[in-house]
Amino acid sequence: MNHLAPISAEVPALVRFAGERAQTRFWEFFVNNIRNAHTRRAYGRAIGDFLAWCERRGLTSIIDIEPLHIGAYVEVLTRSHSAPTAKQRLAAIRMLFDWLVTGQIVPANPAASVRGPKHVVKVGKTPVLDPSEARALFDSIDVSPPVGLRDRALIGLMVYSFARVGAALAMKVENVYVQNRRLWVRLQEKGVTCP
Repeated sequence: MNHLAPISAEVPALVRFAGERAQTRFWEFFVNNIRNAHTRRAYGRAIGDFLAWCERRGLTSIIDIEPLHIGAYVEVLTRSHSAPTAKQRLAAIRMLFDWLVTGQIVPANPAASVRGPKHVVKVGKTPVLDPSEARALFDSIDVSPPVGLRDRALIGLMVYSFARVGAALAMKVENVYVQNRRLWVRLQEKGVTCP
C-alpha cells in the first residue's frame, strides 16, 4: 500500500485500522478526486486535523465516526477559527466521506447531516475603483508604444467587466462580439463560460 502514498505522508491511524481498502480509497481521494494542488493541500490539512482530533477522543477507526463527532468538531472549530475556515474544513470532511461511501468503505456519510456555521458577506473585500480613480489610472498609461495600448485595454476590460486577470488573459479574438449594437465579451471564469 505504501508505494501509492506520497513520500512524506503517512496514513492516519484511524484510516489504517479500517483496513487496506480504506487506505487505498483514502489516498485515491487526494490523488484521483482533487485536481487542484492548493485544494489538495488545504483538504489534506483539514482532514488530518479532524482525524487527529478524533484520535484524541478515543476513536479507533474512521468507520466509527458519527455525525455527533463531526458536529462537536465543527463546534470546537467555530470557537477558534473563522466561519469560512470551519465551513471549508467541514466541506473537506464531507467530500472525503462521500468518497468513502461510493467506495463502500462506510455505509453512510456522517457529515451529510452536520450544518456548518452561518457566514453572510454583506460587504465584499475586493476594492472597486471610483470612476475618477479609473480615469486617473487610464490617463497615467503611456499609449504611444503598443505595450501601453495593450495594458490600457487589459486594465479597461478588468475594470468594466470585473474579470479576473486569468480570465482576461485567456480571451481570444472571437470572445469579443457585437450584439444589438453593443460590444460583448465572453470570459472563461474557472471552467465556466460567462457571456
